[in-house]
Amino acid sequence: MTNASSAKSTKAGIQKFGRFMSGMIMPNIGAFIAWGFITLLFIPTGWLPNETLVKMVGPMITYMLPLLIAYTGGKMVWGVRGGVVGVIAAMGVIVGTEVPMFIGAMIMGPFGGWVIKKSDKLVEGKVPVGFEMLVDNFSAGILGMLLAMFGFYLMQPIITAIISVLQVGVDFLINAKLLPLVSIFIEPGKVLFLNNAINHGILSPLGIQQVQESGRSILFLLETNPGPGLGILLAYWLFSKGNIKASAPSAIIIHFFGGIHEIYFPYILMKPILILAAIGGGAAGVLTNLIFSTGAVATPSPGSIFALMAVTAKGSHLGVLLAVIVSTAVSFIISMPFVRNFGTDEEDNALENAQDQMKSMKAESKGQGKITNILFACDAGMGSSAMGANKLTKLLKAENLDVKVEHCSVDDIPASAQVVICHRDLMERVKMSGTKAHCVSVTNLVNAPEYKDIVQLVLESHK
Repeated sequence: MTNASSAKSTKAGIQKFGRFMSGMIMPNIGAFIAWGFITLLFIPTGWLPNETLVKMVGPMITYMLPLLIAYTGGKMVWGVRGGVVGVIAAMGVIVGTEVPMFIGAMIMGPFGGWVIKKSDKLVEGKVPVGFEMLVDNFSAGILGMLLAMFGFYLMQPIITAIISVLQVGVDFLINAKLLPLVSIFIEPGKVLFLNNAINHGILSPLGIQQVQESGRSILFLLETNPGPGLGILLAYWLFSKGNIKASAPSAIIIHFFGGIHEIYFPYILMKPILILAAIGGGAAGVLTNLIFSTGAVATPSPGSIFALMAVTAKGSHLGVLLAVIVSTAVSFIISMPFVRNFGTDEEDNALENAQDQMKSMKAESKGQGKITNILFACDAGMGSSAMGANKLTKLLKAENLDVKVEHCSVDDIPASAQVVICHRDLMERVKMSGTKAHCVSVTNLVNAPEYKDIVQLVLESHK
């Protein structure tokens, strides 16, 4: 293997892992923001201290948020069954500890999904028709019980120790004023589409624990600061030429007010040296937040200036705003000499090429391409859909196709679904779900002739 192919493989592996980590957090961002607002308003040092409503803060961070993560992680591995078993497994590490078990949930949730997946694969094709629901329910219940015990006795002390070490490391960086150095890793990571993994997979769980202890956390402000990208876009707008100059104002609006930071990544890819501007701006912003002891109570998502201000902790708004201004100014100053007079006819094509490169990188980071999962949907998500999934799995295996075939309720179709199969009477409900998946209706879920066409569709997508 060449160095180039090895590097590409490593990057793809990191992106895949990062995508999985962030995938457990992002669907639940609304719940994190809700908890953040309740904390911001009702804790003793909040805007509207309330001894009654503040009682929600503890149970939400101890149980609700970790269990949401665990369910999402397990579901990513093996659908709804994986999510349910993941929650049971995570409960073992949650009970009996005062440390918010976000990392524990991110480990036990997917692990629970993986265990039930292996169990289902082990009995696949061996369960008599009509007994699928019985086997499904009891296997999930028994394995869930064992995993909860495993989590309680073995994993809980290990994960608690890991969390303590990570927290000590973060505290050291903050107390030693070395936190700005993390921008050396965060800013390049963003351009490689690891921003969600960094923010939601690493910083957010640690930040939430700090909020519980002190009512705010600077960790929410490291990746989401729009200043570095704004400075780069402003430099292009004021000093470049041609189409590149003309495109910058709209990019500024989308980035700064809309919170879509990906819009400025092509402008860095045109001139990779500008990553220094992003790093410099990011570090300057972090240093400013350190000086003013600012923090937020939840992840600003998306990274809009409005979202940033909304979740900023009481007493931190001025410092956070100054951090954005300082980081913008620093990245702007560093960018100026590199973008001056950039934008000849030949260089105008560089933006299009960079945008194409970004789309390719984004698709790669999200694992788009061949069909890797098929979903059977029925009214309850258990009986007929389970039998149909069993039948199609055998057909796919006969073609040596490694495709995950799941079953769920028609009302619980995930956004990640690529192909959805349902009875023709349910097709309207499937369409009403808003799924963008390729939908196939059949008249007989147990033995549909359409399954051959689906197998052919998967074969073509794997070429």
